[in-house]
Amino acid sequence: MDRAQKEKVVEELGQIFESSGVVVVAHYEGMTVAQMQDLRAKLRDVGGSVRVAKNKLAKIALEGKPAEKMGDLLTGMTVFAYSEDPVAAAKVTDAYAKGNDKFVVLGGAMGSTILDQAGVKAVASMPSREELIAQIVSCIGAPAANIAGAIGAPAANIAGILKTIEEKAAA
Repeated sequence: MDRAQKEKVVEELGQIFESSGVVVVAHYEGMTVAQMQDLRAKLRDVGGSVRVAKNKLAKIALEGKPAEKMGDLLTGMTVFAYSEDPVAAAKVTDAYAKGNDKFVVLGGAMGSTILDQAGVKAVASMPSREELIAQIVSCIGAPAANIAGAIGAPAANIAGILKTIEEKAAA
């Protein structure tokens, strides 16, 4: 890798560290190519991505960034999982680590907040952006459903009373 390629990698990593909602750092030593492709596919499904880079280049890219202290996690064979959604990459990596003992989450960063393993697990347990939107929509829609039910209730009561009167008259 020549100097120009290294500078390009440092620039790309810098963009990842600045623009991602969350970056998770993990060891992947011993994983097969198929397992890594599986992880990439799972992250792609939630709008995330995986990046493998030399630790030295990643540390250079972290200089001056809010997540600069994340450089302490960069030892051994590390991989970066990241996504714009602050929860998506953490959810996928946490779930993947449970099913694959060769994939070990070390920590990560969420903006300027450095996360340890427990921090990544805590972020993974939070609802995603889509889940939060669904919860808000259901809260907004609930009063309207209650009003529609209240408006429709008298008509249902009248229909029940008429049916009872009709049954008594027929008997």
